[in-house]
Amino acid sequence: MKTQRRPILKRLFASIANLSGIGISTTSLSAPTTTPNQAESIDVVTHQDVPLYSSATKMGNLLFIFGIGAHFEGDIKAHTDHVLKEMEKELTKAGSSMQKVLKVSVFLHDLDDYKGMNEVFKGRFGPKPPVRTTVAPRAGIPGDSLVEMDCIAYL
Repeated sequence: MKTQRRPILKRLFASIANLSGIGISTTSLSAPTTTPNQAESIDVVTHQDVPLYSSATKMGNLLFIFGIGAHFEGDIKAHTDHVLKEMEKELTKAGSSMQKVLKVSVFLHDLDDYKGMNEVFKGRFGPKPPVRTTVAPRAGIPGDSLVEMDCIAYL
């Protein structure tokens, strides 16, 4: 199984690298010989005047959007709707869109909210939805949000 998986993983990483212009070959996963694109942080969030994290980072034609939560009273549907609307704003601000999202990570406070989150999530990314991972961290979501999502998109 391991020997069959390795060539597939190398091709997968190479295709991702080709999307972003990094230049990883299918024969070697060593550091690229060409100078990679520089990552560009967008809207850096600071804490006590020290950079803490970026709300978005661009690298080549890839866009990484930070984890967005909903920090107000409400149910999973209200929180999911809010998170997706905020994600769309961040994507648009950075020059992308919901239809260009490749991957979404969903973090649920309670896995019992999976069905309600799905009801709001479906259809929000157009006819070709992104790859998605959904987990319920044991310790919950920071800031009492019922859901948090981040994504990777292209420009």
